[in-house]
Amino acid sequence: MSLRAYQQTATRTENPREMEYRLFGQVTRALMAASEAPADDIATRIDALDWNRRVWSALATDCSLPENTLPVQLRASIISLSLWVGRHSSAVMRKEEDFEPLIEINRMIMQGLAGRADAA
Repeated sequence: MSLRAYQQTATRTENPREMEYRLFGQVTRALMAASEAPADDIATRIDALDWNRRVWSALATDCSLPENTLPVQLRASIISLSLWVGRHSSAVMRKEEDFEPLIEINRMIMQGLAGRADAA
């Protein structure tokens, strides 16, 4: 079975929460790898931080839509976290901050997604 066929099958069998969990797992692993990369490996740092920022930006955009059915307070919190992720990512690139808070936030989101998947 080709990789593309596997990905299509996985996409069809996963529910949206499972897909979000998998995406957060992938981007969090990229952040972890970037945090351990040599200091002069700017490309790895930029790629991981940009990917994470784009994931959070997409979440914020989705939460801003009127048809989003999440509770208003949760949507506001996700948008707030997205803004924080953007600011913190910039600080990490300037070497003023560390990757760890970004990794921890993603892990907490994954725990929430896993908990809700268990409850469903």
